[in-house]
Amino acid sequence: MRNVSAEEIDSTLTYPALIDALDHAFRADIEVPPRHHHTIARPGADATLLLMPAWTGADAPEKFLGCKIVTVFPDNARLDRPSVYGSYLLASAETGEALAVMDGRALTAWRTGAASALASRYLARADAAHLVMVGAGALASHLVRAHAAVRPIRRVTLWNRTRSRAVALAFGLAVGGIEATVADDLEAAVRDADIVSCATLSREPLIKGAWLKKGTHVDLVGGFTPTMREVDDQAVKRARLYVDTRAGAGREAGDIVIPLKRRVISQADIRGDLFDLCGRRVKGRTSKDHITVFKSVGTAVEDLAAAMLVWATLQREPQKT
Repeated sequence: MRNVSAEEIDSTLTYPALIDALDHAFRADIEVPPRHHHTIARPGADATLLLMPAWTGADAPEKFLGCKIVTVFPDNARLDRPSVYGSYLLASAETGEALAVMDGRALTAWRTGAASALASRYLARADAAHLVMVGAGALASHLVRAHAAVRPIRRVTLWNRTRSRAVALAFGLAVGGIEATVADDLEAAVRDADIVSCATLSREPLIKGAWLKKGTHVDLVGGFTPTMREVDDQAVKRARLYVDTRAGAGREAGDIVIPLKRRVISQADIRGDLFDLCGRRVKGRTSKDHITVFKSVGTAVEDLAAAMLVWATLQREPQKT
């Protein structure tokens, strides 16, 4: 069994290849059971164990199964350790033999960025050139690079509550050849944006619907619980809504759950998910003036597709000793 580090994942994956792999995966025969959430009682804040399995169907040309194992220990900050750890186990779906254990944090960051870019491929204007990135955490650089892989991004504007982190992100992007500016006025930045990508832990809406110009695409990544929100009610009411999976976003994402409970929107207002878009069962953007919103919470389809791509690429390359 091979151990695949974060560094190997970073050197193996590219966004064009991964986005195409996800597009194929959402059309492929892949079984995705509901993710498992287990609460682990601990003094202070309870911890969480997440299990995310998926496997290819019996008639799939490539037969793999995999499971991501994630632990969330909120109090780890006091120990100067990450609050989230993860590993991905990839195995043969023919024999059950374990093939590889991959760094779960790196794999998740890559597939999350790719999923947002895949949605942008269907929902953002073809000429979208100005990306506003809200949040400067670990996902932000992935989201910027992923969106730039599918749209002709010429301007990148960064905003974060703590300005110094946005400045650090700008330097990191510059090393990779992407020039970015840091904004102090979020409203002004959003009003001028073609794509707004949000990856924050905000519990109160940061983006107001009144700020969105015609044709804007909004990519919501950060809010992953029913009490977290990145956009207000007016934003979801003005927009054409899409999600990565109906079950996940409709149950876990506050940006969808709260407006549904308030009857600001109904289930019928969710026009489609990535299965629908990639399978051409629903249309994406049909007008340059439409405002679109995509909400993702993550799905094991993405993890399996990313792990399969990493494995296939590594199999073509000699293993370093």
